[in-house]
Amino acid sequence: MQLITTMLLDGLSYASYLFIVSVGLTIIFGVMKILNVAHGAFYAWGAYAAAYAIGLAADNDWPDWSGFVLIFVAAILVGIVLGTIIERLILRKMYHEEEVLIVLATFGIFLILEDVILLVFGVNPYFAYQPMALLGSVKMGGIIRDVYSLTLFGLAILVAFGCWYGLNRTKWGKLLSVVIFDREISLAMGINVQMVYLVTFILGATLGALGGAYIAPTISVAPGFGIDVIVLSFAVVVIGGMGSIPGALIGSLMVGILRAIAVHKFPEFELFVVFGVMAAVLMIRPEGLFAPEKARRI
Repeated sequence: MQLITTMLLDGLSYASYLFIVSVGLTIIFGVMKILNVAHGAFYAWGAYAAAYAIGLAADNDWPDWSGFVLIFVAAILVGIVLGTIIERLILRKMYHEEEVLIVLATFGIFLILEDVILLVFGVNPYFAYQPMALLGSVKMGGIIRDVYSLTLFGLAILVAFGCWYGLNRTKWGKLLSVVIFDREISLAMGINVQMVYLVTFILGATLGALGGAYIAPTISVAPGFGIDVIVLSFAVVVIGGMGSIPGALIGSLMVGILRAIAVHKFPEFELFVVFGVMAAVLMIRPEGLFAPEKARRI
C-alpha cells in the first residue's frame, strides 16, 4: 500500500509540473502553429530567476513566505521579457517561412539562451530550499511527503481551469478561435493578429517559466536541465494532441504516472515507457488522443 501511494503521489507531482510546462507549449502551437523548441529555455530561465531571487531574499533576511511571491514574479518577468524579445524581434519576421525553418530558429534560440544562462548566473548550482522547508511535511498513507510538492497539484488545477475559462468564456478566447481558424479573415475583420500572437507567446513563455520557477525549490538548479523537460513536454503534447489543453492534461497524467511506476518497479525502462507510449499512440492516432478538430472552409 505504501508503494502504491508513493508511486501515485510521485506520478501526480511529476504530471503536475509537466502539465504546467506543456500547456504553454501547446497553446503556442495551437494559436501560432509554431513548434517552439525554445520552450525548454523558458523553463530553465524561470528556475534560475526564481532560485536566484529566493537566495537573494534569504541573504537579506526577507520573510520566508516571500519566496512564494518571488516564484510568480520571476516567472512573469521571464515570460514578458523573453517572450516579447523573441516574438517581436525574431518570430514575427518568420511567420511566412516554412515550418522547418521556424523550428530551426527556435532551436537556435534555445542554444543561445542556454549559453546566456551561464553568462548571467554562472556554472554553479543554485539551491532555493526555503519555500519547501517553510511548509514542512505531512504523513499520507503511511509515508511522509513534503507539503510543497503537494501544492503542485493545486497549481496545476488552477492553471487548467484558468486556460479553459480564458479560451471558452472570454472575449479573448473567441478572438483566438477566429485567428486559429483563418489569419487572413481575422485581419479583414480588424483583429490585431500581431498583438494576439504576441500575447499568446508571452502567455506560453510565462507558463513554461512558471513550471521551472515552481519546481526550483525541490531540485538543484544546474546548467543543462532544461533539455530533459522540453523532450518530455513534446512527448506529452504529441500524446495528447498538438494544440489541445485537455490533451496536455491527459498526456501529462499518462507520462507522470507511468514514469513513476517505471522508476519504482522497472528503473531500466524509465525513458522507454514514455516514448513507448508515445509511439503506440502515434500508431493508433497520428494526430494525438485529443487533437482539436480542424476547421474547414465551406
